[in-house]
Formats: sequence, C-alpha cells, structure tokens
Amino acid sequence: MATQSFQSPNAIPPRTSSNGIFAAHASPPRPVLRPLSEIDWISSSKKNSLLSMRASSPSPPQSPSQQTHTYPVPMTPPPPDPLRNISDELIYGKGSGWSEEKEKILLGPYEYLYGNPGKDIRSQMIAAFNAWLQVPEKSLEIITSVVGMLHTASLLVDDVEDSSMLRRGVPVANSIFGTAQTINSANYVYFLALQALSQLQNPTVMAVFTEELLNLHRGQGMDLFWRDTLTCPSEADYLEMVGNKTGGLFRLAIKLMQAESARDLNCVPLVNTIGLLYQILDDHLNLRSERLSAQKGFAEDLTEGKFSFPVIHAIRADPANLVLVNVLKQKTADPEVKKYAVAYMERKGSFEYSARCIGELREKALQLVEEVEAAAGELGGQEGAEGVRAILEKMKVE
Repeated sequence: MATQSFQSPNAIPPRTSSNGIFAAHASPPRPVLRPLSEIDWISSSKKNSLLSMRASSPSPPQSPSQQTHTYPVPMTPPPPDPLRNISDELIYGKGSGWSEEKEKILLGPYEYLYGNPGKDIRSQMIAAFNAWLQVPEKSLEIITSVVGMLHTASLLVDDVEDSSMLRRGVPVANSIFGTAQTINSANYVYFLALQALSQLQNPTVMAVFTEELLNLHRGQGMDLFWRDTLTCPSEADYLEMVGNKTGGLFRLAIKLMQAESARDLNCVPLVNTIGLLYQILDDHLNLRSERLSAQKGFAEDLTEGKFSFPVIHAIRADPANLVLVNVLKQKTADPEVKKYAVAYMERKGSFEYSARCIGELREKALQLVEEVEAAAGELGGQEGAEGVRAILEKMKVE
C-alpha cells in the first residue's frame, strides 16, 4: 500500500528558542507595513483654531537636516547624577515648561473632529441672538469660542459612549486616537473653556458654566442609563433629558451672552424650545433621512440601542409587542433588521407623531421670537428675529 503524505499544504515556520535562535534555516523575513507614528503625524499636521489661539511665537526656520520637532527629545543615556534634571524650577516653580508640541498631542483628537465641521447651528444662533443682546465684541468672541470648544469636546465623549463609527461622514476620533486619549482630550478642552471664560471676570458667567455642564452630564447620564438597562422612559422623562443634554449647550451660549449684555432680555424660553425642536428633529431624521444616513450611517440610533423620540412612541403605542425592544437589545448593524424596525415604527404612526411634534415646536418657537422681537424694540428687534427665523426655517421635516 502506498504511504499517504500528511504534509501540510502551508510551510511550517521554523521554531526558535527563547533567545531567538532558529532551529532550522529560514528565509529572510518579509518587510511589514509600518503605521505612521504619532510623532510623524503631529509634525506634519497643520495648525487650526484652538492651537492657533494658544500658539506661542513661531519657531525659527530649520534646515532639512535639523529635527522638525523637539518632543520627544532624542534618546540619551541616563545622567550620572540622578538629580541633574530635577531643577529648582521643577520643585519650587510651576513645573517644567509646557510646549506647543505637547499641546498638539493632547489636542489631537479634538482638532481632528474640529477639522470636520458640522452644521454649526450654535454659531449661527449666537450671531442671531446678538442682534438682540448686543454683547461687547471681546466677550462675544470668547463666548463663541467656548461654546464651540464645549460642543466639540462633548461630541468626542458621545462617540465613545455611543460606540459610534462615523461622525460628520468620517471615522470617529476614538477610532483614530483610541478611547483613552480621546477622553483625556475632551476633558482637557472642558478646562481650557473654563480658563477662557475666566478672562471675562464675571461671577455670573462662572455660575452659568457650572450649572449647564452639570445639566449636560445629568442628561447624558439618564440617556445612557435607559440604553444600558433597556429601560423605556416616559415621554416626559425623555423631554426632561433633552432639556438637560441638548438644551444645555444651547442655553449655555445664550445665558453667557445675557450675563455679558447690558440689555434686560430673557431669551431662555425661546432657546429651550429650540433645543427640544433640534433633538426631536435629529431623532426623526436619524431614522428617515438619506442625507443623515450618509453622514452617520443608516438608522444609527438603532445600532446604539437608543430610546429616541419615535422609538419611545412606537414601544408605548403597543407595550405588549417586544419586537422593537429586542431590536434595541441586539444593537444590530444589519440593515435589513433596521429597515424592518423602521417599517414597524411607520405602521405604529411614530414618524407621523414626531413630525407633528416638530411642527408644533416650530410654531411655539416662532411665537416666542415675536415676543422677544417686541421686547427688543427698534434696537435690533427685527434683525434678531429675522436671523432666528432663518434658523427655524431649516429645522423642519424634509
């Protein structure tokens, strides 16, 4: 009988000892692709807003043979004297000098997301409301910058907590930089924003910042709790969460402006209404809009397991039917399953319900615009109203 060969179709690599010595001759190792190092990325990336604001004077030009960055410094042997690098400044002063290169490292995730701008509705709102509030130019510049910083930083955290894949049509920052560095960058920017606001030397400003950052985290905390425990909230609880989470940053901007304005106008009811409108519209479009699907992925709220406004309506419209609850539990990325869930919500009238709510909130907001316009009078009343109405015109079901 012929002897059968049991030789593996794939060559078995030679074994090595713990010292790396080959037990047999081996072919030379093939080169592997090396990822771009963080230092190379840092040295080649361009400055943008936040870094430009905080940058020191430009460095002198360097020849091609010179090092293009100073951090980290080249490897050198340890000094013979252990205390050589422990200076009096390090012990008695403010610590070692903080460089622009180190700042770039910390702000990498933030600058990545900031470089892919979104709708920028908050800056548009600030400009429109300023026709009413007439905030001093320097104060307005700081407030606008701070609101943008807080919004971008909060999105970095949201994408981690929601396990998102895309933000504004590109991979989320934590997919590029990792979770730990992204969280640290977001937290760092929160404190940079606080530092920037301290320039205004206004106690009310600091109180507003603290209050609305607390509200932001309260809203986010409840949203995460419902998702992670598969608890469907009541509509009232959901709207309270939206008022804290989404409304918080809208309210922060306007309350900071009111604190720096010499005019006695209360725009908070209007901005609260806009915050509710914005989030419910976003919930609706996330499940219905092809344009939003291209930016975030189709029905991404279902993949996140999120109890959004239409989802809550569909579940409460037929509590005995657990189909939608189970879809949320799976956090599925399967487009066919998500299409089925969307069709189920359609049959329950959930999108019709959310569209009606969006329309009513727009009408309420327009009514409040008229009230603020009348209170502002001739000093920017009409100009501010036209600006806010232009924003509201975009906030409707497609």
